[in-house]
Amino acid sequence: MLRLSVLLAAAAMAPSCAAPRGEPLPGDPPVVATFSIVACDPEAGQWGVAVQSRFLAVGSVVPWAEAGAGAVATQAWANTSFGPEGLALCREGLSAKEVVDKLVAADADRDRRQLGVVDAKGRSAAWTGKRCLGLGRPRVGDGYCVQGNILAGEAVVDAMAKAFEAAEGELAERLVAALAAGQAAGGDRRGRQSAALYVVQEGAGYGGHNDRFRDLRVDDHERPIAELQRLLGLHQRIVRPRRPASRPEGKR
Repeated sequence: MLRLSVLLAAAAMAPSCAAPRGEPLPGDPPVVATFSIVACDPEAGQWGVAVQSRFLAVGSVVPWAEAGAGAVATQAWANTSFGPEGLALCREGLSAKEVVDKLVAADADRDRRQLGVVDAKGRSAAWTGKRCLGLGRPRVGDGYCVQGNILAGEAVVDAMAKAFEAAEGELAERLVAALAAGQAAGGDRRGRQSAALYVVQEGAGYGGHNDRFRDLRVDDHERPIAELQRLLGLHQRIVRPRRPASRPEGKR
């Protein structure tokens, strides 16, 4: 009995082995630690997402967009259902904030998610759960939002927002400029591996048969953003922006 009491006392004094708040738990999928920007160009009728991460093939997880509806970035312990569900809510006419509120309210793991949304009217909203690792407070601006986790510091998202606002050219160029600025400010503190750019515009895809205007991915590279910039330059030589379809007088 004495020995049992000693063991119980020792166990009570031992440090806890539970994972700290926000740390991975057994069975968790790899965290999509990253920085991204979601944005639109209403005049061009374009919506898009650009993202960089120390995660293989980040373009297969984070970016979602639909012409005329909006764009979504889902990351951290990413809930990929946020992409199609968020776009469906945008299609119904909900604001970006309403979309974010609905998605996170229905998710039991909301505290481990990160989400950015721009809607059809260019309104933007973001969510960062309190258990996200190394987070940076999202930057929400006119027609865009920037979010990141496991970052080198707050300067990453600040630099991205400033670069996007200052950049010129088509939406894809401005998105990639924001990524480059984020990387220059320190980026993902674990390093870098992949990047992606996804921009949609009605009828601007190959042959005019879909809306996939710019869809470029760098799945595994030592300098993914530089490679993404190179690919964008090549793509611009063969695929030109198209003028938005004219609307009948009085329609908006």
